[in-house]
Amino acid sequence: MSRRVAPALLASALLAAGLTGCSGDAGPTERWQAPAEPWPAATPSPRVPAGTAPQRGFAVGVRQLKLNRDGRALPVTLWYPATGAAGGSAKRSAAAADGRFPVVMFSHGLNGRPDDYATLLTRWAAAGFVVAAPTFPHTARGGDGNVLDVLNQPADVSYALTEVLALDEKAGDPLRGRMAADRVAAAGHSAGGVTTIGLFTAGRDERLDAGVVFAGTALGVGTAFAGAAAPQLFVHGELDEVVDYAAGRAAYDKVPWPKAMLSLPKGDHGRALLSDGAALRVVSDTTVEFLRWSLYGDAAAKERIPTDAARGDIATLDDHL
Repeated sequence: MSRRVAPALLASALLAAGLTGCSGDAGPTERWQAPAEPWPAATPSPRVPAGTAPQRGFAVGVRQLKLNRDGRALPVTLWYPATGAAGGSAKRSAAAADGRFPVVMFSHGLNGRPDDYATLLTRWAAAGFVVAAPTFPHTARGGDGNVLDVLNQPADVSYALTEVLALDEKAGDPLRGRMAADRVAAAGHSAGGVTTIGLFTAGRDERLDAGVVFAGTALGVGTAFAGAAAPQLFVHGELDEVVDYAAGRAAYDKVPWPKAMLSLPKGDHGRALLSDGAALRVVSDTTVEFLRWSLYGDAAAKERIPTDAARGDIATLDDHL
């Protein structure tokens, strides 16, 4: 699935999207906007069978994988449900809880790292998901900042997903028998949102059942959503100073499957994702219920999404799930 993408047009498009400020303060950027398109009259149904998500919270374990794809170093941080009392910080290499848990692949933003999102990702793991987050070789903090390499990241995620799922059958691995390999989502913030959209368009990975896009845009990866229906949840601040809200909305409008968009009228590019607070709690609760529905098939979780989204009048929800 490896591909090299180098056209100057794509490079200028990504730069115009303002991705050079994903995880920090942003200066002035050019902004691309597109008119919203009407919601289609009928959408295909997702393929996840009906089920029930865990009702209790879990303790969380964390570990590292050292991966490499054709010379591209891809260390992966794994957060997962662990044995012990729920609450508190993630414990390194803790024993995995009993059960089979869906997998969520998370992609960080430009100049970010997976640990920046630990508060959110730990909550996902505590709700009953294995969360795998690669550190990308060029766009992570400490890399060379080559924004064009975002276009190679969907293939990185697909490779990392293959390696993570292989642990479910690896003798002696702590996660052996603990993953629901047929229930997988992709999620990402900013440049990681571009990566996530790419996994459902030009770099479609058919193993993916759902997506969560934080402050993302389709520039560079397109909006030719393909394959089986995979519900999508977009999350975007209306005051985003890096990726214009209209650009995120334009990508959302192109999704042909069940979808929803959580909009934060006072939200910026996503700094609320990096530390606990009222906005993160709304985003966390809403995304957890979305993942419970789309990966566990929990219909009751789907019914809770509008309530979680409306809490505290922090966000509004465009709901077509």
